[in-house]
Amino acid sequence: MAMALSYDFWLLDLDGTLIDVEWSYTREVFDAVGDRLGRGFTDREARILWNGLTGSRDRQLREWGIEPVSFWEAFHAEEDPLVRAEQTYLHEDAAFVADLEVPVGLVTHCQQFLADPVLDAVGIRDWFDGIVCCTEETGWKPDPGPVRQVMQEIDVAGNGHRGVLAGDGSNDVGAAWNAGLDAIHVERIGHDRRGRCVLGDYRVTSFDELS
Repeated sequence: MAMALSYDFWLLDLDGTLIDVEWSYTREVFDAVGDRLGRGFTDREARILWNGLTGSRDRQLREWGIEPVSFWEAFHAEEDPLVRAEQTYLHEDAAFVADLEVPVGLVTHCQQFLADPVLDAVGIRDWFDGIVCCTEETGWKPDPGPVRQVMQEIDVAGNGHRGVLAGDGSNDVGAAWNAGLDAIHVERIGHDRRGRCVLGDYRVTSFDELS
């Protein structure tokens, strides 16, 4: 991949960028969350929240009259790490990450208790020199805080290294730009289903397009 050689380091998002889960799992989780909250979710609403199609999930929840803290408490209570790991698959075009010969970091909204079994199940933990799972303490993308934290972990911060962050959402692009990095938007959903285009320094539907 010629383009990869032009960057001193790579950062990547996880869900929707390198991996995805079977729709049946997503549907089951939202059914269970809806039972807890006393408010069902349509397929469209579940996809919007799961994929972050409208940007901030908390903002979207509030627009629907759902208190974000209550939603996330119910959501994390219903997610089974082992079941999710079993239902997760790796996108074939993500395999290039294993061959990168520069520092590689992962910065994800996926919580640690879910990310750990998923990374092990799909066999990609050793692709990364540093991993940051966002929390209230680190901040959430597009906040540059978690991006800067993983840059510290892989020893590329403040030393003139030129990096790129690749992700499937507008929050990833925003986080990259806010941290002074280039951004690659990987459109796994399609702008027609997303309802808008996400602009990055590079826009692709597959990492294969970067070769």
